[in-house]
Amino acid sequence: MGRGKKRILTGDRPTGRLHLGHYVGSLQNRVKLQDDYETFILIADAQALTDHFEHPEILLKNIREVTRDYLSVGISPEKCTIFVQSMIPEIAELAVFYLNLVTVARLQRNPTVKDEMKQKGFEGNLPTGFLVYPVHQAADITAFKADLVPVGKDQLPMIEQTNEIVRRFNSLYKKVLIEPEGLVGDVSRLPGTDGQGKMSKSIGNAIYLSDDEKTVQKKVMSMYTDPTRLRASDPGHVEGNPVFTYHDAFNPDKDEVADLKERYRQGKVGDVEVKKKLIVALNLFLGPIRERRVEYMGDDQRIDEILIAGTQEARSVARETMDQVRSAMQIDYPFFKKKSVKEALKSPNRLNQSFF
Repeated sequence: MGRGKKRILTGDRPTGRLHLGHYVGSLQNRVKLQDDYETFILIADAQALTDHFEHPEILLKNIREVTRDYLSVGISPEKCTIFVQSMIPEIAELAVFYLNLVTVARLQRNPTVKDEMKQKGFEGNLPTGFLVYPVHQAADITAFKADLVPVGKDQLPMIEQTNEIVRRFNSLYKKVLIEPEGLVGDVSRLPGTDGQGKMSKSIGNAIYLSDDEKTVQKKVMSMYTDPTRLRASDPGHVEGNPVFTYHDAFNPDKDEVADLKERYRQGKVGDVEVKKKLIVALNLFLGPIRERRVEYMGDDQRIDEILIAGTQEARSVARETMDQVRSAMQIDYPFFKKKSVKEALKSPNRLNQSFF
């Protein structure tokens, strides 16, 4: 399969609806770049099972909800290939080969894994699937020979891990894999509404792309601001203040933001006014997204058709990569290339027949 444009591989775990942190971290770049790159967007259901393995029944609903979020922000299925990870067996096959190219000690040093282990309370009882998910991410990326991977800043160690595996593979066998580059959004990390770390579905400190106006208002009015500021007349801190981080990311009126910052520093504006203006800005931003989302609500068949078509296309690309990987590793055994053998492998009841 020939390549014209350079490729992007990106995606999300279907553990719930997507939020503003996802938007600034990667979604906005996907929309900007979908005309210029051949874009593959992976719904990482297999990776979601690394910490949701006891409740796999949630995945079907979440896969559809994430797809709706994609479409609502402007990702086009005519321009992008949206697919389901677990339906591409070549990815899992590639991950198995990669597991031989990285040590347990290296995985344990991965800062993203270390942070998430603490967040999820896995320190004393770590599932193997969670520890090795950077290897599976490397398989996701390289199965499609992605040149660029839009990610949040906290995911850059995953790109580094991928490139280590690519270099190891290309050095040992043959140069068939591509080292991807990570692309961080303009706002690399959006804090949670509670002011603690990043916005996260699991922590419950997120504003979702699908939140209605009243929900946005409630969440913004409860947001943390400057904990050292006791009265509206006290000079306040803008840097590190979540409300102003959101203003910078989503308020298109930069003069208004600059004025609010100046008055906040001088103790001439209260938190309530700053938050009310943020509510207006966020609902202005989310309005078109909500409208597009309505088009896809209640139409599971349309969502499923998009996912089926995308997964079929993605598998053909991944299969081509695996053929090259097997050839490079010299495990493309010639006796399995016979047409009769291939057909027999598709029908297990024929395996005992003579087909040579």
